[in-house]
Amino acid sequence: MNELADLTEKLVAIPSHEDEAAAGDAIEEWLRAETDARVERDEVGNVIARKEATGDPDADALDFVGHHDVVPPAERQTTGDGNAGDYVVERRDGRIHGRGAADMKGAVAACMLAFRDAEPPAGRELAFASFVGEEVGGEGARHAISEGFAPDRALVAEGSTNYSKPGVTDVVVAHKGRRASTLVARGTAAHASEPEAGENAIYRASDAIDVVRRLDAPGATVFGESVTGSLAVTMVHGGETWNVVPERCEVTIDERTVPGDRADLARAADAVAGVEWEVEQDLPPMACGDDAFAEGALAVAREAHDELGLDAPEHVVKPHATDAGWLAEAGTETLVCGASEPGEAHTDTESVGIDVLDRCYRIYAGVAERAF
Repeated sequence: MNELADLTEKLVAIPSHEDEAAAGDAIEEWLRAETDARVERDEVGNVIARKEATGDPDADALDFVGHHDVVPPAERQTTGDGNAGDYVVERRDGRIHGRGAADMKGAVAACMLAFRDAEPPAGRELAFASFVGEEVGGEGARHAISEGFAPDRALVAEGSTNYSKPGVTDVVVAHKGRRASTLVARGTAAHASEPEAGENAIYRASDAIDVVRRLDAPGATVFGESVTGSLAVTMVHGGETWNVVPERCEVTIDERTVPGDRADLARAADAVAGVEWEVEQDLPPMACGDDAFAEGALAVAREAHDELGLDAPEHVVKPHATDAGWLAEAGTETLVCGASEPGEAHTDTESVGIDVLDRCYRIYAGVAERAF
């Protein structure tokens, strides 16, 4: 039997969209049974294990990072009605099917095995962390960082497969962030038969939208790879009935940010009277600034692909925000490399290739053992 596939199935079967405790229990129990690492479980449910470098207080730290929470399953992905019951897990055609297989319990399992098996060079602390709350804004990562989680380098096992070309697992050197914000326009209500008696909040919101449309999206370059942000108005809500001039209108903006830059959205509020700008969520972007780490990880990935007769991976940019952004913001040099392919995560047909998980295991173990 394939130990990695078996461990993936075990983790995928455990519901963790509302309460991650049971999945965290399984990870913690495995680490205590299979490794001699120092294993901790913090107050929010993060599981962190460390193999300390003997006798070296100045050892550099490399962490494998994942998360064991998932988005809510589709009805077909549970054994009960709706979100109730265990998760359905199936192994067929060389793939493991089930909620969280791709995002990202398969990669968590690969990290766990690589953490157990790898023999890091002298002077390196090797660690593994599986966080909670990644799918709801990085709650676990932010808590761990606030409590002192600060490795020198981290490899975050989010998806990077099939980015540069089909059939390869690339090394992500940067990813976009996401800032969700709202322009709130306020006016004065009036009867629609006398619109001049009021101040139409929708008109003010429209003027602010025009400012947003003229703003330049931010851009950056990381390891020669272009990272281009974006701005999009995604929702407009204003008015309560057809015959009243509205006194309030809200405009929702989805902004994809890049390392070191943001769009000047405050300008939309400054330019239009009665409009305020409010930020609801700001997931940070990520960029690796450690040349040796980025080049070394890519060399390991290319060696693994060459051994398997596959095309060479590349340094790539990922469009999605991950916990790597929180780590990078805190000063950790971070890369992303994992099994999930574009379009696999968060779907009712979610699955992951067992061969890709095996490939990721090879990459993770190789990175752990490489000197940078």
